[in-house]
Amino acid sequence: MNVLILQVFVSLMLVASSVLLFAYSVRHRDHEHADRLSLFPLEDDSAPSPAAPEPKPSASQE
Repeated sequence: MNVLILQVFVSLMLVASSVLLFAYSVRHRDHEHADRLSLFPLEDDSAPSPAAPEPKPSASQE
């Protein structure tokens, strides 16, 4: 019976610590950092890019 009480106590402490760490992460906005970094390279796509020049055929292909 003593082992069961100890196991319940340890389980509740693990749950409480995970909830506290989750609240800390949400408060400091750590969960949004990966989303912001993954979208960061896409920000430059809104500007139109200049047209790429077509490659000229070499003398051997004419």
